[in-house]
Amino acid sequence: MPDIAFPDTIDGRSLRDCCGRFATGVTVITTRTPEGDHGMTVSAFMSVSLTPPLICISVNSRSRLLPKVLVSGRYAVNILSDTMHDHALHFAGRPNEALTNLFREQHGLPVLRAAAAILVADIVQQVEAGDHVLLVGHVRYLDSDPAAKPLVYHAGQFRGLLL
Repeated sequence: MPDIAFPDTIDGRSLRDCCGRFATGVTVITTRTPEGDHGMTVSAFMSVSLTPPLICISVNSRSRLLPKVLVSGRYAVNILSDTMHDHALHFAGRPNEALTNLFREQHGLPVLRAAAAILVADIVQQVEAGDHVLLVGHVRYLDSDPAAKPLVYHAGQFRGLLL
């Protein structure tokens, strides 16, 4: 087998652009601390196991949300519908004052009223992975709207699916 040389470093922007070719759903991760309700747009979410019911989110270790989720010990994954583009931007750091009365409470956590699906989870494992932290959660509650169409993130853009 020939010796294959791999570069010692991969440019972060190139990696981001390459991975951006993979279309993902869009989520807003929410939690509650004594200081209030918190949320952040995240595309790195996945199902891990059916038995037990486990999910995982990946959060930048420098994000303002991470310490809040760790203090709470719980998080909700709000899977956005294609009508929630403004919500995705709002929770990605582009506040939109026109968005009001966003949350309802579910199992002690804030969840988005118009989400296509919601999963509430207790953190059962935390894994440091480079500049991110993976938070594996045991699902305690879930709900979904089967008629909702997903909001998709691809190549740096939010899009809806043509179904």
